[in-house]
Amino acid sequence: MAISDIRLKRIYDPVDDGDGTRILIDRLWPRGVSKERAALDAWMPDVGPSHELRKWFAHEPGRWSVFCERYREELSDRSELLKALRRTAEKGPLTLLFSATDRERNQAVVVRRFLQEMDAAN
Repeated sequence: MAISDIRLKRIYDPVDDGDGTRILIDRLWPRGVSKERAALDAWMPDVGPSHELRKWFAHEPGRWSVFCERYREELSDRSELLKALRRTAEKGPLTLLFSATDRERNQAVVVRRFLQEMDAAN
């Protein structure tokens, strides 16, 4: 079954009925968010970038392309976690949650693209 609806959302955004399965993919728990408010179905911290990569990137736009390359390398070693995300996405809408303020350049963007490429390869 193909995946078609992977949404990206900041953990600080309001919960929506259309979110489907909500999975936080930050390595660190977001500041100021209670577990109740997060309304998560799962937290998968090991999907997030390594501490070293996260600190190096520091959300500097000029480092985005290198961050993507390095993070994709890390993701290739986490195939079981990505397969689990893909299985979830096959069942219905999946919302990948992140805490970064930059909605265009964050780990969820890379993970969604990675999952879409996995899906297209099959």
